[in-house]
Amino acid sequence: MSKQQTEKVRVFALGGVGEIGKNMYVIEVDEDILVVDSGLMFPDDDMLGVDIVIPDVSYLVEQQDRVKGIILTHGHEDHIGGLAYVLKKINVPVYGTKLTLGLVEEKLKEAGLFRSTTLKLIDANSRIKIGSTGVSFFRTNHSIPDSVGVCIDTSQGAVVHTGDFKFDQTPVDGKQADIGKMAAIGHRGVLCLLSDSTNAERPGTTLSETKVGQGIMDVVDQTEDRIIITTFASNVHRIQQVIHAAEKAKRKLVVVGKSMVRVITIATKLGYLKAPDNLIIEMDEMSKYKNNQLIILTTGSQGESMSALTRMAKGAHRQITITSDDTVIIAASAIPGNEKPVSAIIDRLHRIGANVVYGQAKVHASGHGSAEELMLMLNLMKPKFFIPIHGEFRMQHAHRDLAIKVGIKEERIFLVDKGEVIEFTNGQGRRGGKVPSGNVLIDGLGVGDVGNIVLRDRRLLSKDGILVVVVTLNKKDGSIISGPNIISRGFVYVRESEKLLEDANELVSDILKKCVTENVNEWSSLKSNVREGLSRFLFEKTKRRPMILPIIMEV
Repeated sequence: MSKQQTEKVRVFALGGVGEIGKNMYVIEVDEDILVVDSGLMFPDDDMLGVDIVIPDVSYLVEQQDRVKGIILTHGHEDHIGGLAYVLKKINVPVYGTKLTLGLVEEKLKEAGLFRSTTLKLIDANSRIKIGSTGVSFFRTNHSIPDSVGVCIDTSQGAVVHTGDFKFDQTPVDGKQADIGKMAAIGHRGVLCLLSDSTNAERPGTTLSETKVGQGIMDVVDQTEDRIIITTFASNVHRIQQVIHAAEKAKRKLVVVGKSMVRVITIATKLGYLKAPDNLIIEMDEMSKYKNNQLIILTTGSQGESMSALTRMAKGAHRQITITSDDTVIIAASAIPGNEKPVSAIIDRLHRIGANVVYGQAKVHASGHGSAEELMLMLNLMKPKFFIPIHGEFRMQHAHRDLAIKVGIKEERIFLVDKGEVIEFTNGQGRRGGKVPSGNVLIDGLGVGDVGNIVLRDRRLLSKDGILVVVVTLNKKDGSIISGPNIISRGFVYVRESEKLLEDANELVSDILKKCVTENVNEWSSLKSNVREGLSRFLFEKTKRRPMILPIIMEV
């Protein structure tokens, strides 16, 4: 507990609540602002053309003199993926464990921010000061090594952020969660616990990663032809299991996919992955081996359209095509919202005739604790107040129910949305208004330049298409010199709708002639009349509302 007398502690989320991904949590201790994680989220289906989504950090930009640092709990994209974008707006030190910073370094180099960013290495035993605030850490188990929880000292008690966690009794790297340290933090006094809610709806405990290794090994032992395994590129423990399986089966391992190659290179360099010499070979060397001597490890577990697995399944990969002789192991589960593309890739693999192993076999384990583990964390920390985080609202709600079961009073549990502030003064917690929050959409090189209006237009274009009306008027008397020419894209098939477009042409001519007769000659009025008249006509005839773009020229 901090000896510094803190008048006020404020806690809120800028992302990661009411959603999966985009994790960013803010803890204010008097004048110090500490940020935990800076993640991204992949776009919803209605965010057409958007590449990724990051949190709105306008509040942090306004208060940047008070922001003392960004603490990273682990190296997954939903916790570090937004960092490069945030650091362009607020240049503050970044704290993380060795593997986490190794992954961050690559991102910062790509963004041209590596030289200007201060990276500070911590581990599970570090005790540091960020600004005037004491911060310590504790080891957790997750699907990537070097995951930590964060303990922020205040005079009212600790504010604890668990990070993503489960309690794995047989972890792949032999490093168990530091339950003793968690209990000690709870004994000293926890003012508020922020805890991972992802699997709050799942009863029992989460399968150990070691069991997954055995499940993969069982499939490899039973397979007499080529094996293709897909998993999350950042799941270093799973990759290690695949390496063990390849070594034991005396098969060569081929790594395919840019992100997979990048993570394996970094994790091997830092000592988090160990592979015998000559086990991993290049794609170009595959022709030297029979199919039953190969395991291919690839990206694409979420059915991404441009991923290596999808291209292999479509026959569009330059070197590897999946055939009916192959066994494909999908060692991952669908991220909420990705069920459709995952189902589509599984269906495509079955159409090819491949043997697909997923779901029912023990080839995947979540990195997040289930209900019993979440209750164990609550019992270890014994928090005075509790905020379920990291999950959709139903998951936060289920986590609240678990907290009530273990004896936390309902009035001391806060279910929050993005931007909702919880204030703590003299050991008492209450809701304290909102700060600006929301989504910043990234499309190509554009950051935040795609907003609701652009998305609305994209949805309209995707729904009913577009009509461009081109007409040239005489500058002197407003008469039509050429046109109207109507260009249709995504509205109707022109060859089968010639009569409709001819009638539309005549209508536009009549509208323009009427405007000339009534001395309406402002371009905006002419365009508005054409747009409204044509829209009514097309809706009557087709019950569709395409986007209409009148282009009027004068000569």
